[in-house]
This record gives sequence, structure tokens and C-alpha cells, in this order.
Amino acid sequence: MKKVSLLNFTLTTGKYSAFLDEIIGLAQSKKSAVVCVANVHMYSEAHKDKKFENIISEAEIVTPDGKPLTWALRVLYGIRQERVAGMDVLPDLLKQMSSNGISAFFYGSSEVTLEKTNEYLSTVYPELKIAGLHSPPFYSSGDLNNNNADEEVITAINGSLPSVVFVVLGCPKQEKWMAAMRGRINTVMVGIGGALPVMIGMQKRAPKWMQNAGLEWLYRLMQEPGRLFKRYATTNRLFIWVVFKEYFRLKLLV
Repeated sequence: MKKVSLLNFTLTTGKYSAFLDEIIGLAQSKKSAVVCVANVHMYSEAHKDKKFENIISEAEIVTPDGKPLTWALRVLYGIRQERVAGMDVLPDLLKQMSSNGISAFFYGSSEVTLEKTNEYLSTVYPELKIAGLHSPPFYSSGDLNNNNADEEVITAINGSLPSVVFVVLGCPKQEKWMAAMRGRINTVMVGIGGALPVMIGMQKRAPKWMQNAGLEWLYRLMQEPGRLFKRYATTNRLFIWVVFKEYFRLKLLV
């Protein structure tokens, strides 16, 4: 698969099916690898923090989750890339994992969410092997480092069958945690953020027309205005501003 730079932010490009195949291959080879599911929020975090930008650039796969990212690729560089959204990747991966005998380990989120996850998976994916589910203690993103790793969890993950570790800590915590675990967890880690509660029915996903129009963020904002208003007001404004600057810069070079 090919990597490209969107405004100094690394993205992986290719067909949607190729992303799934690549992740399955990483799991089967037991390769310690990081998969980031990128949206405008992640771009903004990387824009503000060079160390976080490096974490993203070093990931094996960075899927273009957010529709605005695919639009920017096309408008700025003429790259036509379909959206590879975490909310689609998660269920599609689980289906393939069930067929290929690949287990799933869920790290992060609350005990309640993980209990509902276990119930959902046993019903919808009865053939899927659950290697484990672990809700870690709350910590701030500044506390993430190798010394704070849960050695028992690492041992449990490494002792399971070839697996995919789904990390549910939210951006940027989950990306920092996965980067710290590269080389310690002997399989592929995928940061799925808010995709899990949507899949198991704790939250609703935007209608298809809003997804296609790049308005999924607005639907989420309507569900959680208190938590998301400040984030979207900041990240969306920053992304639009940076894209416009790059667009006019490129026009001047023509």
C-alpha cells in the first residue's frame, strides 16, 4: 500500500478491501504494528504536536477515515481515495477474523462498554474468538509511557492466538499507547476510538446521506454537544484554514 502526505500528515491510500487484507495479514504474521484511523481531529492533534505527528507517520497504516481528508486529497493533489472509516472497518474486520480464525482483544473503554461488547460479539459473531477484554485505569495522555504498561495485559495478548488488538482510548491517547507498545505487543493494534459504541448500539451512526456529505461530525455533535462542540469548533476551523492556504499556495505555483 502507498503512503502520501496531506499537509505534512501521513495517510495510506488504496482500495478499501486492501486495507482489510493488510490488517489481516499483519495479524496472521504476528507483526507488531500500528493502525491509525485518521480524521480531522487526529490531523489537528498532529498539526499542534510534532511528536504526535511522528507517531502517525511511523504507523504501518493510517486510514483516511474522515471524509474531509479524502476531499482535501482530491482538491489539493488530484488523488481520488475512498473513505476508509473506522465504523465500517471494525465490523468488516471482525467478519473476516471470524472466517480466518483470528482472535480479537479489546483494550480500553469502560467495563460497561466492554460487557456490552462481549454480549454483542457473541450474538453477531458467534465464531469469533475473544482473546480478552480489558478496561485500564483512567490516566491522562501525559502519563502514557512504557513504564506504565500493564505487563499482565501484554502477556495475555502475546499469549493469545494470532489476534487483532482493538484499542479504545480515544485520540490521541490510543495512538500514543499503541506507539509505546510497538515491539512489546506481538501483533497488530488498531485504534478504533468511537467506532465501538456505535457498532454495539450505544450510539447511533449518521444517516448515509450525511456520511456521503461529510456531515457525520455534525450528527455526532448533535448527540454529544457538551463534549464535542469545543473540539469541532477548533479542529474543523483549523483544518479548513490550512487546506485553503495550501490550495492558494498551489494555485500561485501554477
